[in-house]
Amino acid sequence: MVVNAIELEEQLKEVGNALLNPPSSTDELLDQLDKFECLLIKVEQEPSRSMQDVLILPMRALISNSLLKHSDVDVKVALASCFSEITRITAPNAPYNDEKMKEIFQLTIAAFEKLSHVSGHCYSKAFAILDTVAKVRSCLLMLDLELDELIVDMFQHFLKIIRYSFFGHGNNYDPGHRRKRRPIFGSSHPAFGQCKERKSECFFHCMEAWGESSDQLCR
Repeated sequence: MVVNAIELEEQLKEVGNALLNPPSSTDELLDQLDKFECLLIKVEQEPSRSMQDVLILPMRALISNSLLKHSDVDVKVALASCFSEITRITAPNAPYNDEKMKEIFQLTIAAFEKLSHVSGHCYSKAFAILDTVAKVRSCLLMLDLELDELIVDMFQHFLKIIRYSFFGHGNNYDPGHRRKRRPIFGSSHPAFGQCKERKSECFFHCMEAWGESSDQLCR
């Protein structure tokens, strides 16, 4: 058990060093990010002090401009997937400062657009991100950061999935989406009470988005 933990830390160090100087090749970069994500999945919440120290380097590498501002869509989704795992590991605490978290949530919500492309390359990653967002109640942090517009964008992505499912290729619809979406704004978290007022306001905007979407569906 101890040996496995040590090996995992060594592998994370190796990936962290590689991501500090990311390759120019998009395919190679995607391979590195996929490898990093697979390693992060093995890290439990509330990791040991030594694991926390090891994670500092790759976490810093992920928020470099060369990665955070990367133009490739697949890289953005892969990056969002890594961030979702880091957020899971550090929950309920945010892994980065408020400004960086806003950028990370922008990547996260953008990744949800891939949920309407069941056969697409990024679908499985987008679904995994949704699963993690639901489990760690990331939306509560979004409310705390007053990211109402992003939450509405997320809601619109879900509406797009519904339109695709029932008016497009419904046979490909994954019922797991419903299970993942349902707890996204769960009220069991102790921080929910502090966000209740903002949640109501944001929900109102989401209902406006729903109305606009319904009008489009009826045309």
